[in-house]
Amino acid sequence: MELPVRVSVACGESPITLQTGELAKLADGAAVVSCGETVVLATVVSTKSVKPEQDFLPLQVEYRERAAAAGRIPGGYFRREGRPTEKEILTARMIDRPLRPLFPKGYFYETQVIIALLSADAQNDPDILAINAASLSLMVSDIPFAGPVGAVRLGRLEGKWVINPTHRDREFSDLDLVYVGTETEALMIEGSARELPEADFQRALEVAQEAIEGLIQGQKEIAAKVGRPKRSYSAYLADPQIVAFSAEQMGSRLEEALYLPQKQDRENALDRLNAELAEKIRERFPTASDADIARAFTKLQVQMFRHRVLEEGKRCDGRRFDEVRPLSARTGILPRVHGTALFSRGETQALCMATLASLSEAQEIDAYGGGETTKRFLLHYNFPPFSVGEVGRIGGQSRREIGHGALAERSILQVVPPESSFPYAIRVNSEVLESNGSTSMASVCGGTLSLMDAGVPLKAPVAGISVGLVTEADDAGSIGRYVLLTDILGLEDHYGDMDFKLAGTEQGVTGFQLDLKLPGIPIRLLQEAIGRAAEARRQILAFMQQVLQAPRKELSKHAPRIDTLKIHPDKIGLLIGPGGKNIKRISAESGAELSVEDDGTVRIYSPDGNAMALAREMVEELVGELVVGGLYRGRVSGIKDFGCFVEIRGKGEGLVHISELAETPVRRVEEVVRMGEEVWIKCIGIDDRGRYKFSRKAALRDKRLEEEQPTAQ
Repeated sequence: MELPVRVSVACGESPITLQTGELAKLADGAAVVSCGETVVLATVVSTKSVKPEQDFLPLQVEYRERAAAAGRIPGGYFRREGRPTEKEILTARMIDRPLRPLFPKGYFYETQVIIALLSADAQNDPDILAINAASLSLMVSDIPFAGPVGAVRLGRLEGKWVINPTHRDREFSDLDLVYVGTETEALMIEGSARELPEADFQRALEVAQEAIEGLIQGQKEIAAKVGRPKRSYSAYLADPQIVAFSAEQMGSRLEEALYLPQKQDRENALDRLNAELAEKIRERFPTASDADIARAFTKLQVQMFRHRVLEEGKRCDGRRFDEVRPLSARTGILPRVHGTALFSRGETQALCMATLASLSEAQEIDAYGGGETTKRFLLHYNFPPFSVGEVGRIGGQSRREIGHGALAERSILQVVPPESSFPYAIRVNSEVLESNGSTSMASVCGGTLSLMDAGVPLKAPVAGISVGLVTEADDAGSIGRYVLLTDILGLEDHYGDMDFKLAGTEQGVTGFQLDLKLPGIPIRLLQEAIGRAAEARRQILAFMQQVLQAPRKELSKHAPRIDTLKIHPDKIGLLIGPGGKNIKRISAESGAELSVEDDGTVRIYSPDGNAMALAREMVEELVGELVVGGLYRGRVSGIKDFGCFVEIRGKGEGLVHISELAETPVRRVEEVVRMGEEVWIKCIGIDDRGRYKFSRKAALRDKRLEEEQPTAQ
């Protein structure tokens, strides 16, 4: 077979090219995927041995964007790429989630998928190419993998579906859906929408499934030509004998522990039973390892959980399948924070804090692959170990925290007022205080309430909920019986098959994310889950309206107010000064923050009215237009027989006639002023040619009157 092997697939406006056989040939599998002038390389390597006591698949997915791909050199002292950006982490998570369920059960060999952006045209987002490249690299390797998967992005412009829209198209699209699936079923969806009706969202899934068919066939074609035979491996599954023995020993006690209503009571009871069972297993099976015991105990819990749900129709906490846990919320609970909300749903609790700041506080993004370069709305999600009653390492943000924060952020972003009507940078902190299921959706609800408490005029409130799934396979291996679970607990997420998070307003969907443990799910089942989530979401929105009916009419007294003025664009450089010297001086002396737009709009931010007034005065003094009757300080820039010219920095130059130099007659100009001297002048008019007329005499008189007034009083 002549290498490299290429297949071009029609997919949207620009075809996607799949290729293998030229680069990274020492990896177990490698693939290059391109669209337009955007190119990504994916490689995969899996070890041939398993570490002792390994009890999960250690799959590591890394996505990296190289500055060279965009023809740039990274900033910073070292001039090289550093730790992964938020975009890189979110893309890696999108690649990981659809791949993980397609590895065989019990495959615990360390596996590493590395994807690099090699070329970027700033129009075609590399994330879709990266998912397809990762799938193809696994298909041509000898690693066992039940693929391929195909990935597309689906948008909608003016009511028409668009496959793989460019960054430019996405600015105007009311849908941003990343869809990954197999030949017949969905595996992962993620994205946002501008209050898209549920019926349209359900139809979008069908359109996206049709769009991935060519990509899947292209990968199969390449794998048939150059794919390697799959390697043999040992599957590390629970020992049926140990599982049966465990069931005998535990009896009904394990089931009783699983169905204790409180999370901590449940976990404490399970820990005690686990310790007891481990001792008995070691007596009965002396060669059993810790991993064997853990796998058997987990398998037994899964069996009991699924039996109770499917056979008896019972959930761990006794709720109906479509029932939302008890809700509670309060706003305005912290005195200095601009907006706060404490939102609880059952044993899940999030404290959300909203902060308003000047637009200069917006986040700047390198965006090597194209897309937005600044973000004025941020939502940061923090998940401390005490939220689950544990001791853990405190460090930087985990990938999970970044992913959950991004989901909540894009869910609320759709209703955030535009910069033109609300020129603030906005940040929401979601501090998870208790976790027992879907803290990201609690962050959406709490974040919305905190913004309303801060007085941010949201288009509409947003709420979110998670829908879970428990299935039973039929004889053909397809999903037979199934149950959808509204508002899942942590245990239902852990032992169930799906965590489908959906957020939106009364009008429609704003954000979504699907995590699946199955190797695929029928679209009809996802569509049913969308309907179930909509019912629960509207119930939560009704509750939130009771807490706070609308955004507060006034901003917090601690939030910055805005004063806006306009200067000539030519004077922006003067206002900013060399290295920002002038604008920093104004900010330091006045205590207000300033931001300057390219069109000359200057915004002054401060919660203190006096600070705003002082900053405005300093800006106008530096770059404002001259006003007839105004007093100004200027520098003598020229001396003539008939008078002198005075320049007012940033405003212009005018003539002081010799008769306006002093209150007594002046014979020679040099008797009164010298070149470069700073003098007070008053603008007394503008001649018919637009030239300013100044008077030193009038300025001295006005200054003297100002000094005499306080004395007279």
